[in-house]
Amino acid sequence: MFYPLSAFIAYRYAKSNKASQTSFVSFINRFSVAGIALGLMALIIVVSVMNGLEGQLKQRILGIVPHIEITKTPIISESPNGASNEQEVTDTPPQTTEKNQALTIKKISETPIEGVVATMAYREAEAVVQSRSDLRGVQVHGVQPEVMIEHTLVANHMEQGRFSDLTKGSFAAIIGRSLAIKLEARVGDRLRVMVAGASVYTPFGRMPSQRLVTVVGVFDMGSQMDDKVMYMNLEDVNRLMRDPKGSEQSLRLFLDDAFNYQAVVSVLTDKMSVSINNIRTWRERQGPLFDAVKMEKNMMTLMLLLIIAVAAFNIVSALVMVVTEKQGDIAVLQTQGMLPSSVMWIFVLNGLFNGIKGAGIGLVLGVVITLQLNNILDLIGSPLALAADGRGLPIEMDVVQIAGIALLSLLLCVLASVYPARKAMKIAPSQALQNE
Repeated sequence: MFYPLSAFIAYRYAKSNKASQTSFVSFINRFSVAGIALGLMALIIVVSVMNGLEGQLKQRILGIVPHIEITKTPIISESPNGASNEQEVTDTPPQTTEKNQALTIKKISETPIEGVVATMAYREAEAVVQSRSDLRGVQVHGVQPEVMIEHTLVANHMEQGRFSDLTKGSFAAIIGRSLAIKLEARVGDRLRVMVAGASVYTPFGRMPSQRLVTVVGVFDMGSQMDDKVMYMNLEDVNRLMRDPKGSEQSLRLFLDDAFNYQAVVSVLTDKMSVSINNIRTWRERQGPLFDAVKMEKNMMTLMLLLIIAVAAFNIVSALVMVVTEKQGDIAVLQTQGMLPSSVMWIFVLNGLFNGIKGAGIGLVLGVVITLQLNNILDLIGSPLALAADGRGLPIEMDVVQIAGIALLSLLLCVLASVYPARKAMKIAPSQALQNE
C-alpha cells in the first residue's frame, strides 16, 4: 500500500524500538504520552460525573419548579383605524377582565408550540403550614392532578399516596418527605394552611385566609424543594385564595427540555404577543444554582485541559532534541530531493502519532473507569449515593463531548509539533553535513 513519504518516515520512527533513540528522548516521549493519557482519562471521568450531577439537579429541581408560567396575558384589540393595540388585562373593565383573560389563556393553551409537551391551569401562593409541632413557610401549588400524573416526575417519586387523591373539594394535600419530617406529619394528618395573600375580616380584625387540609400523599425528589412545596387541587387553592372563579390563575407550560426555555419564550413574545413581563421561567428561581454548576464544570474542564496541554507541549522538548540529534539525517534527505515542507510534515506527523497513542490510551481508560466508577468506589470502601435511586454517583457520558475532548487533545499535540517541525525545515544541508 502506498504511503506519503513523510507519513511513512514519521510512522517508522514513532514505532521504532527505544534503542534507536537516546534514553532521555525516549523518556520524554513516554512521559508526554502518559501525561496525555492521564489527563484525557481524568477529563472524561470528571465531565461525565458533572454531567450526571447536572442531570440530577435538572430532574430533581426542575421536576418541581414550573418550567414556564404565564401569569397574565395581553389582549390584542383592533383600533378604529385598523391598527392593533396591546392592552394589559388589568386595564380592561372589571366586567370583561375575567372573560378576556380566560379566552386568551385558552387560546395559548390550545396553540401548539414546539418544545411544549403540555399546558395546565395553575396557581401558586405563599402560605404558612402549621402542624401540632411546628410551623413552616411553603409554596402552595394549585394543580390539575391528571396533568401532573402524565407530565411530571413528582408523580413517579411518590412514597405514599398518588396525585389522583387530590380530588376537587376534598382540600387534600401532598407534601415532600423533608417537610413531613419537619412537621412530624403523616398521611391522614390534618394541617392548617394560612395564606397571607387572601384575608377575611372577623370581629378580631383582618385575618389571613386559612383552612384545614388533609395529607394524602408524600413525595421524595431528593431536592432542596422538597420542604418548600405543597400540592393541592387547583379548585381548592382558588377557594382558599377567595377566588372561586379562578380569575387570577395562570398557565403552566411543560417543556420537553427545560434548558430550551428561551426558544419557547421567543415564540410567546414574537408570535403570540405575550408581554415578557407576564412570563416567568425557572431561571428566575433556580438560574443561579445551575449557573454555579455550569461554571464549576467549565473550570474543572479547563484545569484538566491544561494538564493535557502541559503533557502535549512536552512533545516540543522531545522533538527539538530529535531535530538537533538528527540534523545529519535531515540533511541527507534534503540532498536526495526531499522538500523542506515534507521534512516539516515528518515531525508534525510524529507529534500527531504520539498524540494518537496518548489519546487512544486515555480514551479507553476513561470510558472503562467511568462505566465502572461506582463499582470501584464500592471496592475501595467509599461509595457515594448521590443518584436519585441512591445507587451511587450519577454518570452521564456524552459521546459528542468525549469525541470533542479527544480531538482537542490531538489538536494540541499537532500545535506543539509545529515549532520543532519548522526548525527542522530550516536546516541547511551544507552546514549540517560539515560536522558529519
